[in-house]
Amino acid sequence: MFIEKKLGNNRTWINIDSDLITENSHLYPKYGIDQETIEYALDKNERAHMDYNREKGAVTFIYNVLDLEKDKTYYETIPMTFIVQDNRLVTISNDDNAYIISRMRDYVDHHEGLSIYKLLFAGLEMISNAYYPVIERMDKQKDEVNRLLRQTTTTKNLFALSDLETGMVYLVSAATQNRLLLEHIQRHAIYRHLDEVEKEQFEDAMIEARQLVSMTELISQVLQHLSSSYNNILNNKLNNNLSNLTIMENLLGVLAVITGFLE
Repeated sequence: MFIEKKLGNNRTWINIDSDLITENSHLYPKYGIDQETIEYALDKNERAHMDYNREKGAVTFIYNVLDLEKDKTYYETIPMTFIVQDNRLVTISNDDNAYIISRMRDYVDHHEGLSIYKLLFAGLEMISNAYYPVIERMDKQKDEVNRLLRQTTTTKNLFALSDLETGMVYLVSAATQNRLLLEHIQRHAIYRHLDEVEKEQFEDAMIEARQLVSMTELISQVLQHLSSSYNNILNNKLNNNLSNLTIMENLLGVLAVITGFLE
């Protein structure tokens, strides 16, 4: 969706939907977006980072957004682009992360006189908050799969555990990248030029980002422990079966020798 919203002090927020616009769209140069930034925005494998263009005085932020729709058996993330220019904030979204744009639009509608960085950091906080319901569901699924595996160690349940472990690895990586980006901002000259309201919103975004890393890391560690434990159980069962098979083979060998003597 294309959005143009007025902020405070004659600033504006523009959202461009990359799914509806080609790379050569006139909207990109119209809003001062160069080719390198376009490539960042259209690359769904782009890592979270910050890029400062001294010549244009523009800052590009790439942040990891949770894809609420699972294309595979686990959740993944997609990057979202925020561009801070002199008098506007430009976001470049797609269908997978458009729900964040909807939340930002509602936020603008209910808050007057927003600055560019106040809206930016509010958006980053919203992104972190969007992870929590999914992580809580995954935590409950972890407990349920563990309960089922205690009853019977089936291939189906082991695959379910593996999917949870894989998905959580992706989320830990995405959350960590987001936190590192915020820490980079905090060390940058940009942070020193923020006003008190903007710094307060930044701190809110940082708190949520750090909490998200802690939650995902904890669940990931538990999943790794469970996976390792069940792998050990399976290996022990396999070793016991092989030992029993060896004993049977030896007994059959002895019987064959005895039978040979009797003949």
